[in-house]
Amino acid sequence: MTPDQKHALIELLDKLPASDLAALTRFAEFLLHQSPASPLHLSGDAAAPAPAEIPEPEAIPRPGEERVVAAVKRLSRTYYMLDKKKMLGVTSDLVTQHLLQGRDSSDVIDELEAIFEQQYRELRGDRG
Repeated sequence: MTPDQKHALIELLDKLPASDLAALTRFAEFLLHQSPASPLHLSGDAAAPAPAEIPEPEAIPRPGEERVVAAVKRLSRTYYMLDKKKMLGVTSDLVTQHLLQGRDSSDVIDELEAIFEQQYRELRGDRG
């Protein structure tokens, strides 16, 4: 990483709220342990820590009057460990159903929550 990149990253980190910074830190640790290029994997050191477990979701409560797009953002922060590309198709379909077809926002948000939770369970290996 170049000094300019480090400086830019530090500036971004300084602007994050504490809860987002904690989530980002946990996610970075998760990525470090999962990366085949990580020094933890390349060292061959028996004392190296075992790969990190899948982190727990961030506990972000659902507001009473939440919009669908805000729910997608909340769920993305809650389940920050999920692959955003994989989630994009499903979430965009549901947002489209709400915006273009008039599907009730509460029903769409309920379904979004169920999908994110199911994807998280699958990531952890809990298929049931």
